[in-house]
Amino acid sequence: MAEKFDNLEEHLEKFVENIRQLGIIVSDFQPSSQTGLNQKLFSLSWNFMITGLQDIEKCRQQLHDINVPLEVFEYIDQGRNPQLYTKECLERALAKNEQVKGKIDTLTKFKSLLISELGKVFPEEMAKYKAIHGDDPPS
Repeated sequence: MAEKFDNLEEHLEKFVENIRQLGIIVSDFQPSSQTGLNQKLFSLSWNFMITGLQDIEKCRQQLHDINVPLEVFEYIDQGRNPQLYTKECLERALAKNEQVKGKIDTLTKFKSLLISELGKVFPEEMAKYKAIHGDDPPS
């Protein structure tokens, strides 16, 4: 799978470089060199752009089953590292996991205390309950 991403990255880098070179050619435009500019633009640039886009399209077809969260693109648009998205997701998941674990621990202790106190007030009923659910309540 990494090979497919490397291939796409390579084609994207080539395409961006070709576009960059095209920008340099256009920015250095001199009216006297119009003919040379036209030849370079139409012969080299269009061929590079068309083949570059075709190569990227071929790579896209190989990666059609990859889903990227829209938030990653928002990070990129904001100039932030998209790996920060993964880091922040993991941090949020860890915090939520700790929160849920705390709730589970609290409810387990509450259940144990409740069974103990109910055993004092309703010994016969709790004996039946323990017979059905086991003698040792969870601690």
